[in-house]
Amino acid sequence: MNLDFKIKNLLLICLIFLGVFNQYYSQKPNNDGFKTGADRPEVYLPLLKNKTVGIVTNQTGLMSDKTYLVDFLVKNNIKIKAIFAPEHGFRGDADAGEKVKNGVDVKTGIPIVSLYGNNKKPKPEQLKGLDVVIFDIQDVGARFYTYISTLTYLMEAGAENNVEIMVLDRPNPHDGYTDGPVLKKKWSSFVGMHEVPVVYGLTIGEYGKMVNGEKWLKNGVQAKYTLIQMQSYHKKKRYAILDKPSPNLPNDKSINLYPSLCFFEGTQVSAGRGTDLPFQIYGSPWTKDMPYQFTPKPNFGAKDPFLNGKLCYGENLSNYPTDLRELNLEWVIKAYKNYKNPQQDFFLKNLWFDTLAGTDELRKQIVAGKSIKEIKASWKPDLDKFEKIRTKYVVYEN
Repeated sequence: MNLDFKIKNLLLICLIFLGVFNQYYSQKPNNDGFKTGADRPEVYLPLLKNKTVGIVTNQTGLMSDKTYLVDFLVKNNIKIKAIFAPEHGFRGDADAGEKVKNGVDVKTGIPIVSLYGNNKKPKPEQLKGLDVVIFDIQDVGARFYTYISTLTYLMEAGAENNVEIMVLDRPNPHDGYTDGPVLKKKWSSFVGMHEVPVVYGLTIGEYGKMVNGEKWLKNGVQAKYTLIQMQSYHKKKRYAILDKPSPNLPNDKSINLYPSLCFFEGTQVSAGRGTDLPFQIYGSPWTKDMPYQFTPKPNFGAKDPFLNGKLCYGENLSNYPTDLRELNLEWVIKAYKNYKNPQQDFFLKNLWFDTLAGTDELRKQIVAGKSIKEIKASWKPDLDKFEKIRTKYVVYEN
């Protein structure tokens, strides 16, 4: 009887442990010896010895035990002179497009320099005295997500000021495939600097290699570029993300749908900012025939969300399969067809939609009533051309 009781207790402890374990690793456990660049200090610490370092990072710059890379480097006596904060800030709590302020990191006392707003590219005086700048940020793998632009400007400044750039690589949640229109140079902006498709199928480290190798930096300069590769990473596998990349991409579902739903940011339709389901729902007051209802309200991720306080009708995609391997145009076309507002066009007057698409062709195709099949067929020649460039810089297996 006593033995039975002990066995039952042991089983209960095992079940509790497994429950906690599974809850903690709910985003698929990482196995097969996988490690991010940040989790390979044996590779990069020797390269940083006796060097003065800057670091571009944010709340996603974590090691597998949830230690911030900055704290780990300080503990290992690496001399960090400056932290550079991209869009959303060092701690990742700024809205999209909100001004990120300069300051000091309370924990370490290291000065923080904003790389957003008017100072997207580090100035020579901000790089003065630095030997190397580390870049460690979780990217999303969509062209209009601005961290690849931050890396580009950093590499340009590094090349111009003889400062090495070291990228600690992380998984791309949209790796292993390419899709969407390829940007035309005329539409180049901070939400798309290069002639690449919306989904480009490279890790951020591979992307930096491509920018350098193709001489896409200003005046064709090339940075001294060091890539700390991940260990046992496969491009078609999906890996847990340790912290949300930005306030409105809180989970796998929003990240999964982001390349498809971000187009709504150039329309009179909300992509769910100001709700509990950002980039998992869409709707507007002028798509009344659609089934799902929501009202955007100010919250942590959106202090004044688009269509604030207005009842919106749309669709809830939060239960959509979380492994979307294509850019889905179905939703933006459906919203366009259901949109009934004689006062305002579906597309914003500033044609931000074209800036996000990297071309005016997609908007014109939607207006002309082209089918998804026709639109996607029109992307193919440019995607094939890009593929020839992309394959030169792939360092991981599928």
